[in-house]
Amino acid sequence: MSTFDFNNHSHRRYNPLTRSWVLCSPHRTQRPWQGHRESAQIEKRPNYDPTCYLCPGNQRANGDHNPTYTSTYSFHNDFAAVKSHQPALPDTHDDLLRAEGVRGECHVICFSPRHDLTMAEMTVPEIASIVDQWTDSYERLSQKEYIKHVQIFENKGAAMGCSNPHPHGQLWATEQIPQEPQVELDALKAYQQDHPDGCLLCNYVKREQREKEEQGRIVMENDSFICIVPFWALWPFETLVLPKDHVVSLPKMSKQQKLDLADMLRRITCRYDNLFECSFPYSMGIHQAPVQGDYEYAHLHLHFYPPLLRSATVRKFLVGFEMLGEAQRDITPEQAAARLRACSEVHYKHRLWWKWRQKLSSFLRLLLFSILQCCSTSFLTTSSSNTTTTTTTTTTTTNLSTLTTQQQQQHRHTNGNEKVTSATTTTSSSS
Repeated sequence: MSTFDFNNHSHRRYNPLTRSWVLCSPHRTQRPWQGHRESAQIEKRPNYDPTCYLCPGNQRANGDHNPTYTSTYSFHNDFAAVKSHQPALPDTHDDLLRAEGVRGECHVICFSPRHDLTMAEMTVPEIASIVDQWTDSYERLSQKEYIKHVQIFENKGAAMGCSNPHPHGQLWATEQIPQEPQVELDALKAYQQDHPDGCLLCNYVKREQREKEEQGRIVMENDSFICIVPFWALWPFETLVLPKDHVVSLPKMSKQQKLDLADMLRRITCRYDNLFECSFPYSMGIHQAPVQGDYEYAHLHLHFYPPLLRSATVRKFLVGFEMLGEAQRDITPEQAAARLRACSEVHYKHRLWWKWRQKLSSFLRLLLFSILQCCSTSFLTTSSSNTTTTTTTTTTTTNLSTLTTQQQQQHRHTNGNEKVTSATTTTSSSS
C-alpha cells in the first residue's frame, strides 16, 4: 500500500484556536471548473470623488461634512450596528427563546484621503498612522466601563460586501465579548493551563520557524512579526499575522513593533494583489485582549480571510457540506504559502513591464481606432464615388436615350423628305 501523501490524500486538520476541524481535499484541485465565471473588474478610481461620502470635505449621509483630513480619519458610523443608548432588555429567563440587549459604538476609519489608495499601495509610514489610530481608539474606548471588547476589521472589495470603495476599516466596540474571539480566548486559556511554560500562539510560531524548510507555511517575516498560512487554514489563501513575542493588545506594542506591523500589512496586501493581478478582496480582523479584565494569556493576531480561489474571477463559497458538515478546502496551506511567497512585493501596477503593457494597450486601442476611422472614411468616400458614378451613368444613359430619340425623329424626317422627292421625280418623269 502506498504511503500517505498530504498533498494528494484527503485528511482533516485541527484548529487549536477554535477547537474545530477542517477537511482538506487536495486531489480536488485537478477537477475541471465549469462553474460560474465573473468578469474581472479593473478598478480605475480617481484620487478624489466628489460623490463619495468618505472623501475629505464631502457631505455624509447624516448631513455632516468631513474635514479636509490629510492622514487617517475616524468618525462615528452614521449607520451603526449597535448604539450607546437604548432601553434595557429584561431577562425573560427563557431556555429556548433567549435574547439580550447590546450597547456599543461603531466607528469608521478612513485609511487615507486618497479615494484610490488601498493598503497594498500605501507606504509603511502611512500604514503606521492606521495602526496608531487603531491603538488610540482601543485605549480611548477602554476608558468606558461598559465596553468590554473592541473589534477592528476591514472588508475590502465588493466581493466582501464593502459598500464604499474608498479604503477604510471599521471598529465595533460592544459590552459583550463576541462569540469568535471568546472561543479563541477560551482555547488560549485552556492551553496555558495545560502548558504553564508557554502560550498556544507563541509555541505555534516557534514550531513553524523550526519546521520552516520542511513544511514551508511561512510566507514572510520581519524582526517583530511573522505571516503564516496556518496549518488549519480554511480559506484558500488565508493568512495569520502575529507578533513573535507575546503581546496581548495593540497598546502593549513598542513603536518599532507598530512599524513592523505596518511593514507586514503592506507586504502581505501587496502580495495578495500580485497573486491574480487585481485588487484582492478579503476580510481582515484583529483579535486581542478585551479592554476590561486580566487576559495575559491572550496573544494579539490578525486574520486575513480572502475568498479568491483559482483566479481573480473564481471565488470560494461556504456551501453544502461546509454549511451542514464542517469546513473544507482543496489547495493545501503549504501550496498556498508557496504561491504567496513567489509573489513580488513590488505592486503589479508599479512594475515597469506593467507600465509598458498599459502603454502598449493604449497604443493598440489608438491604432485600432485610427484603422476603424480610416475604414469608415474610405467606405464613405467609396459610397460617395459610387453614387456619383451611378448618377453620371444615369445621366449619360438619359442623354443617349434622348439623342437616339432625336436621331430617330431626324431619320424619319429624312425618310419622309426622300419619299416626297422621289414622288416628285417620278411625276416629272411621267410628264
